[in-house]
Amino acid sequence: MKIAMIGTGYVGLVSGVCFSDFGHEVVCVDKNPDKIAMLARGEVPIFEPGLEALMARNVEAGRLEFTTDLVQAVEGAEAVFIAVGTPTRRGDGHADLSYVMAAAEEVARAARDYVVIVTKSTVPVGTNRAVRQVVKKANPELEFDVASNPEFLREGAAIDDFMKPDRVVVGVQSTRAADVMADIYRPLYLRDFPIVTTDLESAEMIKYAANAFLATKISFINEIAALCERTGGDVKEVARGIGLDGRIGNKFLHAGPGYGGSCFPKDTRALARIGQEHGLPMQITETVIGVNETVKRRMIDKLLDLCDGTFNGKTVAVLGVTFKPNTDDMREAPSLTIIPALVGAGARVRVCDPQGAREGEALLPGVSWQDDPYKCAGKADLLVILTEWNEFRALDLKRLARRMARPRMADLRNIYSVKDARRAGFEAYDSIGRAPYRRDMPAGK
Repeated sequence: MKIAMIGTGYVGLVSGVCFSDFGHEVVCVDKNPDKIAMLARGEVPIFEPGLEALMARNVEAGRLEFTTDLVQAVEGAEAVFIAVGTPTRRGDGHADLSYVMAAAEEVARAARDYVVIVTKSTVPVGTNRAVRQVVKKANPELEFDVASNPEFLREGAAIDDFMKPDRVVVGVQSTRAADVMADIYRPLYLRDFPIVTTDLESAEMIKYAANAFLATKISFINEIAALCERTGGDVKEVARGIGLDGRIGNKFLHAGPGYGGSCFPKDTRALARIGQEHGLPMQITETVIGVNETVKRRMIDKLLDLCDGTFNGKTVAVLGVTFKPNTDDMREAPSLTIIPALVGAGARVRVCDPQGAREGEALLPGVSWQDDPYKCAGKADLLVILTEWNEFRALDLKRLARRMARPRMADLRNIYSVKDARRAGFEAYDSIGRAPYRRDMPAGK
């Protein structure tokens, strides 16, 4: 089957490459000629483990190509996926659908034969029906269906998520469209991965509900972490204890500096806005959003305490700036709240991240970039672990402590322990949801 993928951002590129690996003929379209030229050279504009090799294999097999010509891409395609951005609109928190609607109109004008127009972008409930109206107006004679096919890809594990999904969600209005979508995903159906076929509105809502629920788990455990710090509990033990309950599960119960990325912040805000527009405030989701912002600010207070109440003139080494490991994505990362606060308060900030410089150099002015964590920590007054890259999970803590002016650590991902820090010679160590350590603390603290 021929498939056109409109948009070569994270979702569009990963989806297009994976569809081609299913054996489909895929043409990926983007208006950015520089990006298309880059992809045509075999270079991937994002960091996603395994994507470059998979892309090269399918280009070589003749199943995958890239173009700026939407008409060429749509010609003969049985399905056209719209995977363009839906950023949060300034002022009202709603998803900006202008790119989706513009793409739908272009597809309508280019298509000549029956086609299923599939929305892959994350869109509010009712968007696919609006897409139908846009297409119908642009080309009244076109025979087509619309479908909703939200993505559930985790950055850093996107290929595995696509090839071995928990589920595939498809929203359709006709049997014909359902059959086309079934053909597209047949390789997954044959391996017994769940395909949930439902109506358009339910498919649209599933995406928002899933992300809001996961964000809720993160904000919940972060609130429990704050309470553990006050009461003497250990949030890692608490998370383990509740996570063993099959009704709760252990995923997304890792306390940290707050969630970020391209999905959770945007989708929770959009869901809250949808509720407001329908007169049904999403009170839990709105609270989750507020808690997440509070958590990020609380991290700044934690660092300030380790710097004896002032950042001015202090050197702070930060390990990790991307919102999670195995990605170069900086969108809504906690580092974008925490690091500017340090710089603004007079700290000299050094950062080290395996992939973060690509976006971070523009987003984090006033910091110096290092490619080695030990060099980054040299003569520092504080070491902050902000993203749990594998490169930072087995550091030589004694070596770090010896290099620092004042060996103090804020482990905001709970990678290490008080015992590890004390043995390595750190004079102070703080983490999330666990008792802190200071060499001069009274016994029993």
